[in-house]
Amino acid sequence: MSPTPRAATPALSIAPMMDVTDRHFRWFARRLSRHVLLYTEMVVAQALIHGDREHLLRFDASEHPIALQLGGDDPVKLALCARMAEDAGYDEVNLNVGCPSPRVQSGSFGVVLMRRPHVVAEAVAAMRAEVRIPVTVKHRIGLDELDRFEDMLAFVDAVAPAGAARFTVHARKAWTQGLSPKQNRNVPPLRHAEVHRLKRLRPELHVEINGGIRTLDEVEAHLAHVDAVMIGRAARDTPWILAGADARIFGCSDPGATRASVARAMVPYLARTLGEPRVRLHHVTRHLAPLFAGEVGARAWRRTLAQRADLGAGVIEAALEAVEEARRLQEQLAQREAAGGSGPPRDDALDPVR
Repeated sequence: MSPTPRAATPALSIAPMMDVTDRHFRWFARRLSRHVLLYTEMVVAQALIHGDREHLLRFDASEHPIALQLGGDDPVKLALCARMAEDAGYDEVNLNVGCPSPRVQSGSFGVVLMRRPHVVAEAVAAMRAEVRIPVTVKHRIGLDELDRFEDMLAFVDAVAPAGAARFTVHARKAWTQGLSPKQNRNVPPLRHAEVHRLKRLRPELHVEINGGIRTLDEVEAHLAHVDAVMIGRAARDTPWILAGADARIFGCSDPGATRASVARAMVPYLARTLGEPRVRLHHVTRHLAPLFAGEVGARAWRRTLAQRADLGAGVIEAALEAVEEARRLQEQLAQREAAGGSGPPRDDALDPVR
């Protein structure tokens, strides 16, 4: 086996999220940051082998760096899928050892693989034998009764010799029974310190932390302890935080984007994809809806995107005009109040939505 390739891991990545990190979201995210590592949604190995391979592997060249996340427990099938990923141009292939959903558990993969670290090691070794791109693992801090730090360390120690280029650790344990996947993202307490400890004890490994990280301030704080940080729901709910990542996290020049310029950069993409079979306006605009979160006019932006599908790609300019109108009304209200006037705002779009 060739030496383990060191993953050229950007210091910040966006977590693979089902029904979120599709190609439309990724194209949008890349308009906000040129350097953050993007992930696909999890793709089940069986589906990739027997399904619509072109559809499942599709991505735009501008999305680099990009990783394909695979779900499965058969080393032979995973190796075949890793080869497909490399042939398709992906920069990395990642094995999901963290998803707690009942459907994934029924397939004996996802987080339940933490009970079978030898299988994960065999899968990583098989994939590495097939490809030159990095093979990485995303896992939980533990599951059910296997939730001690020593249990996680034993898992990592069993898998590392197979050549995993990075361990991305979701700093919450998972309960395989009694909690929904959504609850497993919020109910078990965060244990960031144990991921930091893993890096201290295994400094030769590339360790990335994930779980409950919402701001770039938090990202910078974690980077003092680990190699990289993965954010998830924060990128979905408040995507504008990515606009500061290139300067603050990657030390690159700030592209100077505004929310409006990012929105307008989506117009040609939207016009192009609306001409494809099975693509509807909301498949793209749902990802744009939180772009103005916390800003005056956020509600008007979201409402226009949702209600003016008849405008096609023109809905973005219409939504920007609605934002500007809300801002003008807000300024007028502030001026009246400063002058001692009164009266309610004329439109509920004035309310910032946070």
